[in-house]
Amino acid sequence: MNDSDRNPIEDTRFGEITVRQDGQNGLEVEGEGIPRVTLERDPESEVDRQIAIGTRDPDRLTMRIDGLEVGLKPAKGGLTRRSYRVDVEYRGADYRLVPDSVPGSRLTRDGVHIGDFSCDGDEIVLAEWKEGADIRPEDASIGYALASAFGTGGQPMWMLLIDAVGLATP
Repeated sequence: MNDSDRNPIEDTRFGEITVRQDGQNGLEVEGEGIPRVTLERDPESEVDRQIAIGTRDPDRLTMRIDGLEVGLKPAKGGLTRRSYRVDVEYRGADYRLVPDSVPGSRLTRDGVHIGDFSCDGDEIVLAEWKEGADIRPEDASIGYALASAFGTGGQPMWMLLIDAVGLATP
């Protein structure tokens, strides 16, 4: 990744974290207290301009945490917020980032809600950790990477239906 003029994000638990995107080709997340994450899109894959990383096809994405390739499974996306979830398996733990409000997404580890993220699919990611949760450095690495690569939040289905009806009505 090329260096960015972006200022590091100040995470409340892990200090300075830097998110760098290389267009829709890949991204990198690093900080003094967290493992380094890279997420790369296969350069031969078709680019979806609406997704920061360019695709939701798991066969076209490679995610590494401290050099170790991890299982990454973005859902295809559709009408429901849940259809935009992204799953990661890392060292026996199952992570999920799933939209739960218009601007934000919830990060869970093994089904336990550990934090909330908001990001428009760029290098500016906001994280709020759940009070009393057991938060690990890799939680931050994974959360920041997924939020930056796929963005966060989504309209509830009822709002999408109202919009669709409005467009169909003369």
